[in-house]
Amino acid sequence: MQQRETIFTMAQTNHFPGVALMITHYNRSRSLERLLKTFAALDCTFDEIVVSDDGSKPEHQEYLQQLQNTYDFKLVTAPVNKGLGNNLNKGQDAVTTPYTLYVQEDFEPAADFATHFANALSIMNDRPDIDIARFYAYFKYPFLKPYENGFSEMKFSLWKPGYRKFYYYSDHPHLRRSNFLQKFGRYPEGLKGDVTEYTMMMSFLKKKGKGIYFDNYRDLFFQKNSSDEPSTMKRESWRESEQPIIKAVRDIYRFVKFNRDYLF
Repeated sequence: MQQRETIFTMAQTNHFPGVALMITHYNRSRSLERLLKTFAALDCTFDEIVVSDDGSKPEHQEYLQQLQNTYDFKLVTAPVNKGLGNNLNKGQDAVTTPYTLYVQEDFEPAADFATHFANALSIMNDRPDIDIARFYAYFKYPFLKPYENGFSEMKFSLWKPGYRKFYYYSDHPHLRRSNFLQKFGRYPEGLKGDVTEYTMMMSFLKKKGKGIYFDNYRDLFFQKNSSDEPSTMKRESWRESEQPIIKAVRDIYRFVKFNRDYLF
């Protein structure tokens, strides 16, 4: 993939050269509109915007066409729903810049996004060994080494306690180098979304990926699931239950499974 030559400077308009905003979308065109509108309100612009649609319903596809006229994005479509892996792969394939800011359509950036994003971009420009900068998580990554400007380096070792250390990579909003698929492999296709993410997480760890993590991980992006456009990700109830016995069994299961999958 041919990459554009880039000088990493940022004008007052919060334009980020060398960066593509890549958004995955499925049946939530109003959420997508809110995300694009928020970036515009923050005066954040990118060299390109790629929207990868996973075979949405006709009414959403029609609205995507209208949004495209307003926000001038590259729309990558699919004739039928092919799942998260395919949607991520074809979206990334369409990117032509050295960096990709990946955001799902149901997120919204905070008012101070531009400042912290510029810091992440600067760190990755200075540190070629850093593959991703994570901006959001459901819980704090357990092993962090403070770095600079509100970011820490994530530290993974098989010998560190617990299983949450394995949650190093996530499909939540992050900045990554656009050679991501070449370095860590393509996302598996035809699998459930959580299995797809888990498989990439393991690939990232096994291939020694490195990342930084925004310390205030719930303050830079907000996940907005309205009643009109709820989350399309469905998980079994046992995965999220806080019932003590179920939680204990689940924690043991994950510890054994994660270590086994990483080693073998």
